[in-house]
Amino acid sequence: MEYRAKPGKGVWLTVFVVVAAFALALWGIEYSLDPEDRVLKIMLLAPTYLFMAIFAFLAVGAFNLSYRVGEKGLSLQWGAYTKVVPWKEITHVIKVVGKCNLCSIIGADWPGYQVGIYIAKGLGPIRLYATYPDEGFIYIKSNVGFFGITPPAEMYEEMLQYIAQHAGKEIEVIDMDEIPEELKGQSEKDDYTFRLLKSINVWMLLAYGIYLLVFFPGSGAPKLVILLLVLAIGLFFFNTSNAARLYQFSPGGGYAILALGIMVNGIFFIVSFGEITLK
Repeated sequence: MEYRAKPGKGVWLTVFVVVAAFALALWGIEYSLDPEDRVLKIMLLAPTYLFMAIFAFLAVGAFNLSYRVGEKGLSLQWGAYTKVVPWKEITHVIKVVGKCNLCSIIGADWPGYQVGIYIAKGLGPIRLYATYPDEGFIYIKSNVGFFGITPPAEMYEEMLQYIAQHAGKEIEVIDMDEIPEELKGQSEKDDYTFRLLKSINVWMLLAYGIYLLVFFPGSGAPKLVILLLVLAIGLFFFNTSNAARLYQFSPGGGYAILALGIMVNGIFFIVSFGEITLK
C-alpha cells in the first residue's frame, strides 16, 4: 500500500524562483567577465553548478516523496533513496498535534516540503520526510532512527492506524501546544523582527534588480556592475537560509546575518548608483 505525499504550492513557487535566480546568475557571470577573467569565472561557476545539482536533487525528491507499508515494514521513498523501517524495530508510534517548532540542520526547508535532519524543539532530533509538518505529523521512533512523516489528510488516520497495528504499538499523542515555551522555543516564523528583516532583504534585492534593469542598459557603466547583482543573489539565499538555522540557537545571530545582508546590498546599490547615475 502506497501513500504519496502531496507537495504544496510553495514547492512550485520555490522551483520557479530558484531556477530564475540560477539562470540570472549564469547569465550575469558570463556577461560581466571577460576571457582574461577565466580564473574568477571558474571560481564563480563551480559553486553555482554544484548548488544547481543539489537543488535538482532536492526538487526531484519533492515530487516522488511517498510512504509504502507492507510485510517488511514502513518504506520511505525520497528521490532515488529508500529507507525501510522494519515493523519489529519500531518502538513508538506517536501522533504529534499542535504547532511545532522545527529547526533544519541539513536538507530542504521549502514551503510545503521539508526533508532532512531537523531538531523538533521539545522532542529532539528527527529525520523528516514531510510536506507540512508545522501543524503536526506522525512521529515514528525506532531502533534505526526517528522519523517524521505527513501522509495526505484523507489518508492520515488510515496510515497511522496501519503502522500502529503492524508494529504492535499503541498510538501515543503529543500536543506541542502543551509543551512549555522554554523547551519548545519560539519559531522565527513567529518573530516580528526576524520577519521584518527578511522582508527588507527581499525588497532590497528586488529594488536593486529593477534599478539595474531600468538604468544599466545604455549607461556605459562597467559590466562588473552586473556581477554585483549576482553576488547579491547568492548572498540573499545564503543569508536567509542560514539565519533561520542560527535563530534557533541565537536569535541575535539570526538578526545579525539578515542585517549584514541588508548592509551589503546597500553598499552594492550605492556602488552601482555611483557608476550608473552619477557618471
